[in-house]
Amino acid sequence: MPDHHTHARKVVLITGAARRVGAVIVRFLHARGMDIAIHYRDSAAEAQALRDELLHSRPASALLLQADLLQAEALPEVISRAAAWRGRLDALINNASSFYPTPVAAVTENQWNDLMGSNLKAPFFLAQAAAPLLRQSQGSIINIADIHADRPLKGYPVYSIAKAGLVMLTRALARELAPEIRVNAVAPGAILWPEHNATEATRRYIIDSAALKRKGEPEDVARAVAFLLDDAPYITGQVLTVDGGRSLKL
Repeated sequence: MPDHHTHARKVVLITGAARRVGAVIVRFLHARGMDIAIHYRDSAAEAQALRDELLHSRPASALLLQADLLQAEALPEVISRAAAWRGRLDALINNASSFYPTPVAAVTENQWNDLMGSNLKAPFFLAQAAAPLLRQSQGSIINIADIHADRPLKGYPVYSIAKAGLVMLTRALARELAPEIRVNAVAPGAILWPEHNATEATRRYIIDSAALKRKGEPEDVARAVAFLLDDAPYITGQVLTVDGGRSLKL
């Protein structure tokens, strides 16, 4: 039988959490004493390794949830499985995201549906499903946006449009779900390089264009998420930019 302290810990669901920035957010919040429901789509090996790592440091503190977030009918079940685990849900972090170039002349409907689905539609319907539980816990939603929600990334129009929608989703839901639920976003700049297409010249340009003259780290995003979760009870409807000052020049 788990002791009563187990149930007092915050339960946080993070989408797209098996690798890259998502996994760093998982580790950071877990180290702060939260229990984490780790959603993944295809990265089963990484997700299982991450879960095992967390369970090794604190038993019964991590849950795996596999789902394709483009299947809208599956989204309520993702929320219900996360909530059934501990009988509560304290936060939803919409981190899962597709990201790839879409030259305007060649964009397909499938690409549109994929980029809009992962970056905008899924966060909305996950929030819809989670809202009754988050009301009970006076919880919060944090969306991982992008500095390119405000200033489009050349060659990535559909992604930029979707992230702009996610910023408005953040503001709209902050109004709709108040006063019980806070809704905020974190907008990273250059944190991890894309897995493809980041030339040395591109990297140098991005670093030079940041006021702080360096790339950020995934922990910078995780710290911002933790702040909005734990230390910002009077902040809602806001986008916290974590970009080393790059958007000052964009």
